[in-house]
Amino acid sequence: MIKAVAGETIVLHRSSYVGLLRKILTSVCLLVVTPVVLSQGAPAGALPVSVIEVRPTSVPSMIEVTGQAEGAKETEVRARVNGILLQRLFVEGSTVKAGQPLFQIDPVPFQNALDEAQARAKQTEREAARLKKLFSQQAVSRKEFDDATSLNEIAQATLKTAKLNLAWTTVTAPVDGVSGRALRSEGHLITSTGDAGWLTSIYQVDPIWVRFGLSGADAARLPAGRADAPIDAPVQLLLGNGQAYDQMGKLNFRSVFIDPKLGTQQLRAEFPNPQRKILPGQFLRVKITTGTLDNVFLVPQRAVIQNERGYMVWTVGSDNKVIPTPLKMGNWLGQNWVVLSGLKPGDRVVVDQIIKIRPGASVNPKVVPLETQPQAPKETR
Repeated sequence: MIKAVAGETIVLHRSSYVGLLRKILTSVCLLVVTPVVLSQGAPAGALPVSVIEVRPTSVPSMIEVTGQAEGAKETEVRARVNGILLQRLFVEGSTVKAGQPLFQIDPVPFQNALDEAQARAKQTEREAARLKKLFSQQAVSRKEFDDATSLNEIAQATLKTAKLNLAWTTVTAPVDGVSGRALRSEGHLITSTGDAGWLTSIYQVDPIWVRFGLSGADAARLPAGRADAPIDAPVQLLLGNGQAYDQMGKLNFRSVFIDPKLGTQQLRAEFPNPQRKILPGQFLRVKITTGTLDNVFLVPQRAVIQNERGYMVWTVGSDNKVIPTPLKMGNWLGQNWVVLSGLKPGDRVVVDQIIKIRPGASVNPKVVPLETQPQAPKETR
């Protein structure tokens, strides 16, 4: 093909003509197609995210603090006689019954003392009987008879004491419970005074107690709002792994005084513990229901970001761009945070891709339901 341009003649080969025609057609197609693509929603390259649409709800109002478990009964097992410890008769940490032998102290000296006391008691008993007969015949004085009677009574009391001391060489469990570790090993000299006589402890762990303290602000949130008012509020435990304990407890003690060192009011709750999931000394999280919070929002824990300024989430605006939104938080409820303020009904909160988002970034949101809550623990009766 031959074409004249500005007085000059340009010769185009057939292959060049075909290539030029293809470029022209491609440009025309792009001009037609591009507006159609851009008019169908999110911009090209928008990050796909999952969002929840928050709705106001009502949740229980709770106080959450750290508590420590202790046995409902913590009994010290102590020796009542002095001697050398010969043997431990139980497995440390095992369940023991009241009256079960736990330790054996050398009984030989006490057996000898008993034999001597028995001989002495028989002698004084015979002497008292002899003088009684003579006194009836007025062959001895009243004083001689009274002295013999008194000596016999003392000998009989000494015999009882010797029998008791011999029995105490076998140290038994005073109550049912779970034994602690042995504080003295074989060969130790045991005395009945001071810590040298403390051999072990027994803990009653079913039920078990959990002791904790409340600050003045938390105590004011209790149902009655006074330090001396009775509390009838359910208590829940969170175990070390974050899971809720499957039994609800009840408060069984509240001090009417404030600890001057800690500035807290001491409380104690009782929980059933048939499977010994909770052990004395264990630290746990304690939750007390104090009422109801209305017009609050729930967002998944994974959606919340904490920084030096507080808490925030990413919300999606009407233009599908993310906005950092600061929040005022309450407590956890299952897998969700309770949001006290910062959101409004219908806000779309991003629940994934959190670390990939930047302020003002365009996203392609997909609405998902809020995760369901775990089943509430059973309440004791």
